Amino acid sequence: MRTLNISISDLEYAKFGIKSENLSFSEFLEIITRELIRHNLNKSLELAEKYGLSEMTMDEINQEVKAVRSNAKSCN
Repeated sequence: MRTLNISISDLEYAKFGIKSENLSFSEFLEIITRELIRHNLNKSLELAEKYGLSEMTMDEINQEVKAVRSNAKSCN
C-alpha cells in the first residue's frame, strides 16, 4: 500500500468537514464526491433561475421532458 500526502489550507480542511489527518482513499473520495455534487447542484439551481425553470411545476417539467424526448425520436 502506498501513502499519498496532500496539502490543503485550514479553510478547506474546515470546509470539507475533515475530522482526521489520516484518511483512506475511500474516505477522501467520498469527501470530494460530496463537494462535486454540492457544486453541481448549486450550478443547476443557478441555471434554472437564469432560464426561468425554477418556477416550473413537476407537471410542467414532465411535459418538457416528454416534448424533448419526442422531438429526439422524430429526428432519428
